[in-house]
Amino acid sequence: MATPDISRLKIDREAKAPAPGLRPSRRRWVKILLLVLALALAAVVAMSVLSGKPAVEVVAVAQSWPTQNYTLLNATGYVVAQRKAALSSKATGRLEWLGVLEGSQVKKDEVVARLENRDVAAALGQAQANVKVAQANLEQGQAELQDAQAAFQRAAELLNQKFIAASAYDTAQARLNKAKASISGYHAAITAARANAQAAQVAVDQTVIRAPFDGVILTKSANVGDNITPFSSAADSKGAVVTIADMDTLEVEADVSESNLSKIRVDQPAEILLDAFPELRLAGTVSRMVPTMDRSKATLLVKVRFEERDPRVLPDMSAKVAFLSKAVPAQDKLPVTAVQPAAIVTRGGAPSVFLLDAGGAKVKRVPVTQGRKIGELVEVKGLKPGDRVVLAPADTLQDGQAVKLAKK
Repeated sequence: MATPDISRLKIDREAKAPAPGLRPSRRRWVKILLLVLALALAAVVAMSVLSGKPAVEVVAVAQSWPTQNYTLLNATGYVVAQRKAALSSKATGRLEWLGVLEGSQVKKDEVVARLENRDVAAALGQAQANVKVAQANLEQGQAELQDAQAAFQRAAELLNQKFIAASAYDTAQARLNKAKASISGYHAAITAARANAQAAQVAVDQTVIRAPFDGVILTKSANVGDNITPFSSAADSKGAVVTIADMDTLEVEADVSESNLSKIRVDQPAEILLDAFPELRLAGTVSRMVPTMDRSKATLLVKVRFEERDPRVLPDMSAKVAFLSKAVPAQDKLPVTAVQPAAIVTRGGAPSVFLLDAGGAKVKRVPVTQGRKIGELVEVKGLKPGDRVVLAPADTLQDGQAVKLAKK
């Protein structure tokens, strides 16, 4: 009888037990299903990327000034008139006539206003009459002198002929001396009368307010009928009648920090920007530096005169001053178009930007020509200020592709 083979009854301990609940065939189908779902999901994502609207960030094309490359320091200040005056009268009285308004242009010595002056005008007339009286007395004295001289000559001739006594001759000579002395008195009287007339004329002139220089009336502080008392603070009275400024002496006063004084010097070129007219840039020069520090602010007052003038510049306007390293060449005085460097990409071997259309729905690739760097921007040609371009466009962004603006 043959012996049975029991080797087949050995347990293979290295073999892996099947997963509980799943058969091998079912596990393969699960793996296949998961792979199909992953491929489908990837396809959906790819389709959404290719056919959807990518979110883009846009920036505006700016107008930049090449003078930024020459700027050493910026400071703020105000436009002031170097020559400015508050006009008033030395006399006290009621304002009778005012011939200017705000903005009126006046010439030197032009009459601006006048006070009531009937009292001082009467005193002037009296003084002028006294001058005429003194002159008439002089004429009378001169006639007296001529008569005395003639009488003295006759007396001298008669005395030589022994026709009159010596006492008569002495009397004629005394009369002549008295006439000569009277002439000196009459001249002194005329001088005194003229001095009184001049003083009266000054009193009249003090009631007339004249422009001390060519300028423009800035403010009007009094009206006809107001009492003008320039040297007191009486109730219901005015001091200055108008304020005048010489527009040819306008300059900018700017405060410069003490730590930046090494960057400033007299006769240094500068550029003046007015807050009221951002597009207006005027050349200037540092005229002087006030030799006193403001201890509370640690600043120095620097005055910059205008080398270029514009009639729109007015006193007390806010201004910014750019202190330059050198004078700006003529070709750099005009603005250029500039954009952030991140908006420029190279496509097809040439620099381009993606320009957003007017509706903000699509982009268009526009070739541009790069220029010099101006501050943080780059000069470009082929765009205009105000255009919106995509900032840092993705490599997948295409010409004519629909986009949407990224939310900030």
